[in-house]
Amino acid sequence: MNKIPRLAVTPGEPAGIGPDLILQLAATHQKCELIVVADKNMMQERANLLGIPVRFSDYEKGLTSSINKPGEIKIYDIKCAAPVVPGVLNKENSHYVLETLTYATQGCLSKEFDAIVTAPLHKGVINDAGIPFTGHTEFLAELTKAELPVMMLAADSLRVALATTHLPLKEVSQAITKLSLNQVITIMHHDLVAKFGIKSPHILICGLNPHAGESGHMGLEEIEIIEPVIQALKMKGMNLSGPLPADTLFTPKYLETADAVLAMYHDQGLPVLKHVGFGHAINVTLGLPIIRTSVDHGTALDLAGSGQATTGSLTAAINTAIEMVSKQK
Repeated sequence: MNKIPRLAVTPGEPAGIGPDLILQLAATHQKCELIVVADKNMMQERANLLGIPVRFSDYEKGLTSSINKPGEIKIYDIKCAAPVVPGVLNKENSHYVLETLTYATQGCLSKEFDAIVTAPLHKGVINDAGIPFTGHTEFLAELTKAELPVMMLAADSLRVALATTHLPLKEVSQAITKLSLNQVITIMHHDLVAKFGIKSPHILICGLNPHAGESGHMGLEEIEIIEPVIQALKMKGMNLSGPLPADTLFTPKYLETADAVLAMYHDQGLPVLKHVGFGHAINVTLGLPIIRTSVDHGTALDLAGSGQATTGSLTAAINTAIEMVSKQK
């Protein structure tokens, strides 16, 4: 770990708002060293368009980490394959996007960087380039050889992880097995201890069905799958509560004692999280051998180059990464 945390930042889709957000943050004081992994010419062109005065300094591997000076962007230059027009996707730059991620991730694995913070990319244009790609999470898991990445979103003190992610609702029940649920909860518990410094994290676990199945009258998944896994892990010393009805779990009575919540599917937990943290919520990938945080919004192509993008989520992602670095065991 560097004495001053050194974070790699990837701007994601070059035609989106990622470059804008990084440029807007350049004038603000950070408690870490930020190394932007991007095309320097593209970043300079965007700075000119936005009217943001910045100084670029080339990142040199091996130097002692130091906090960026106001208005300074330390950059590792990776060239785009084609010119970038804000708001206009170009599949020719898809390999560039993945190259920036690969460099930043490998730097984390080698301890060159303490964490990676990612701005949004565009999955569709990467697939249009003929590259099988499902998202940041899966790509980073493959690069780091992580068995099972777990998506957790956070806003203020609320943390919500997902037992399943981007699945049609009709496939959720079959995807929740004793094995998968055991793995997800175990990873949550481990990373809350090792990366967030919480000694004995209290995790609330949602039921899948309305009223958490109501003793089997509204579904058997709670009785047959969720409850047995919870009991087995409690026997190992984990502090777990559930399965609880999702419509009452997300109330102060329960949340004030919780360190994290496990929702069974995407739209069970994330609407609450995004209601609480719209504009400053972040994404944290658990289960990786590195620290990765991300913004919780898309590329916003319509705002790219306009100066209207807001930096709340990126700022929160950077601050959370710094906090996780300081508490990592």
